[in-house]
Amino acid sequence: MNDRLKNAFDKIQAEEQLKDSTKAFIYKKTRGYTRRKTAVYRRLIPAVACFLVIILGGYWLYFIPTVEISIDINPSIELGVNRFDKVVSVASYNSDGQELAASLDIKYLDYSEAVNQILTNENISELLSNDEVMTICVIGSDDEQSDRVLSEIESCTSEESNTYCYYADSDEVSHAHENGLSYGKYRAYLELQALDPTITAEDIQNMTMREIHDLIHSLSSDSNSAADSENDSEHEQIENGTGNMHGQSQAQDNGQWQGNNHGNGQGQGHGNGHGNRQ
Repeated sequence: MNDRLKNAFDKIQAEEQLKDSTKAFIYKKTRGYTRRKTAVYRRLIPAVACFLVIILGGYWLYFIPTVEISIDINPSIELGVNRFDKVVSVASYNSDGQELAASLDIKYLDYSEAVNQILTNENISELLSNDEVMTICVIGSDDEQSDRVLSEIESCTSEESNTYCYYADSDEVSHAHENGLSYGKYRAYLELQALDPTITAEDIQNMTMREIHDLIHSLSSDSNSAADSENDSEHEQIENGTGNMHGQSQAQDNGQWQGNNHGNGQGQGHGNGHGNRQ
């Protein structure tokens, strides 16, 4: 009996040792597998980081505008052009601008193709044929690209009447957008405000550039007429003042002459002098 019990307990002990050794083996194998996976992940991190940098850098290079083209006739729109001369954004600044932008398919085109598509648009062509005014402003901080774009647009519009091209620094654009205007209209708005401070940005937002230019001309003419009238009045006052001076001098000379000849010059001299002053 004692031998049988001892053999049974020895068997149980052997099974426990087998379990422990099995656990140790599995743990060792599993831990080693985890380490290998961690090492693989660690090797992938720099590659993923480089990939993200390339993606984000490419986005910045392609989709961030370096030059803007403000086109105003009413509609008013602005094209954002990237460093590769491609149109990456189209913004409208009034209801007519929204309609024009919706009718165009110019995103990701070369800016010269986009401008040409706008110039040949049926509505724009009709406005220009009706003697409307178009202004095209190239806005940017990269002088080389801005100069090239401006030169190209001037060539594109050389056959168009009442079309004016010019350049502006990009720092000026934020003020225009804060007022809800494209830069072209904002520049005209500043001219109008100098002539009539009561005019607001909302007043001109839906005006055509022809209407704005005519209003500027009208206010400038009124201002010049008022200035001319004021200058004429001042000139007349100066002439009258000079005449009085001549009259006073003549009165004094006459008084003195009569006084010398009649013996009571002081009285006559003062009398003539005061009379002429009145």
